[in-house]
Amino acid sequence: MHGVSTREIITAYIALGSNLGDRHAALSEAAQLLRRCPGVLGVRLSPVFETAPVGGVPQGPYLNACAAVDTVLPPRDLLDALLNTEQQMGRVRTVRWGPRLIDLDLLLYGDEVLQEPGLVVPHARMHERDFVLAPLRALAPGLVHPTLHHTVTALLEMLGSGAGALRCVEAAAPAEREATA
Repeated sequence: MHGVSTREIITAYIALGSNLGDRHAALSEAAQLLRRCPGVLGVRLSPVFETAPVGGVPQGPYLNACAAVDTVLPPRDLLDALLNTEQQMGRVRTVRWGPRLIDLDLLLYGDEVLQEPGLVVPHARMHERDFVLAPLRALAPGLVHPTLHHTVTALLEMLGSGAGALRCVEAAAPAEREATA
């Protein structure tokens, strides 16, 4: 565990996705890199779901998961850590909603609501995406969206899919779910 600062420990939720190369390995590597970030005290992963791509160009299916990240980093610093992790892994942003080796999105940061240039929390479209809500429900089914005031479970049910279009392909190994830095 990294040294604890005087900042409050916040649980943030991160969406992870990959549809290029070894998708399982990409999700695992991203989780390991997050665990090694200064200011990150613990990372718990959801099961992994295989999902069809949404929008953008024709592309292969994604593997998606969510991570609960215990951190003392402020929201902007955590976002920078996510972008740095993507860059370390070789992500190149070319086509919006196109194929990607890794995609890390900051979904929630405690119960904070932020709208700053380049940083919107809660994630603006998380409640519209079963590929985000299904793994998030596996981690925190009773988690309440800070502006919509519904649980993750209720939001997923409102989509009508109930994750029926998703296929759980791999439960995170106990070490992956509970490992800390």
